[in-house]
Amino acid sequence: MISWINGEFVELWQTNQKFFVLINCQGLGYEIQILESLFLKLKTNQKSNKYITLWIKHIKKEDSDLLFGFTSKDQKNFFIEILSIRGVGSQIGMGILNKFSISEVISAIKTQNKKLICSVPGIGQKMSDRLILELKSKFKSQLQFEEEKVNDNFKIKDPEINKIMEDLQLSLQSLNYKNKEINTILPILIKEADLLSEKENNLSFENLLKLAMNYLDKDSSNLAR
Repeated sequence: MISWINGEFVELWQTNQKFFVLINCQGLGYEIQILESLFLKLKTNQKSNKYITLWIKHIKKEDSDLLFGFTSKDQKNFFIEILSIRGVGSQIGMGILNKFSISEVISAIKTQNKKLICSVPGIGQKMSDRLILELKSKFKSQLQFEEEKVNDNFKIKDPEINKIMEDLQLSLQSLNYKNKEINTILPILIKEADLLSEKENNLSFENLLKLAMNYLDKDSSNLAR
C-alpha cells in the first residue's frame, strides 16, 4: 500500500480531461493522476519544482494499477469517501475535486444543491441524489460544525433576516458564484439587512440579491484587471 510519495519532478502531460505527473523516486518512475489545479501550478513553475510530495490513493484493477495524487491528506480522504458511493468511479471523484473545493462540495450537500453537483461531467440527476444523500450521512458531524461556525460568526438573531440570508446563498450558488466569494460578502449583507429592517417596508430579498451581485461582480472585475 502506497500512502504518500516524495520524489523528483520529471514530466507533466494531459490526456483529455486527465492530468498526470511523472515522479522519479529512488530510480522508479511513478505515473500519477493529479488534480487540474496542481497540474497548472506545476506547469507554471516547472523550473522551481524539483521535488514533490503527494498523498496517494492506489487503485488496483485486473489490467492496471492506478495512482491518484493529492497535495493534502484531506483531499485524499475525501476522494476515498466519494469512491465508496455505489456507481461513483475514480474519474467522477477527480471531476468533483477538479471543479470544487471540499468546502464547496460540503456546502452543496448541506443546501442540497443538485444543480451544482450535476454540473460535474458524468453526474446525472440520479447520481447527484445518491451523492447528496450518502455524503450528507458521511459528513454529518462536519456539516453540523460548519453550521455552528456560521451562526457563531454572524449571530443572526432575527429569523426573517436569517431566512433571507439562507435564500440569498442558495440563489447566488445557483448563479455560479463560488461559496468562498459569497461568504466574504455575508457580513456586509447582514449589516445592510439590519439597516433596512429598521426602515419600514425597506427590507426585501430582491434588493439584497442585487446588492450581493453588485459586490461580487465588482470584485470579479477588479481581479480581471
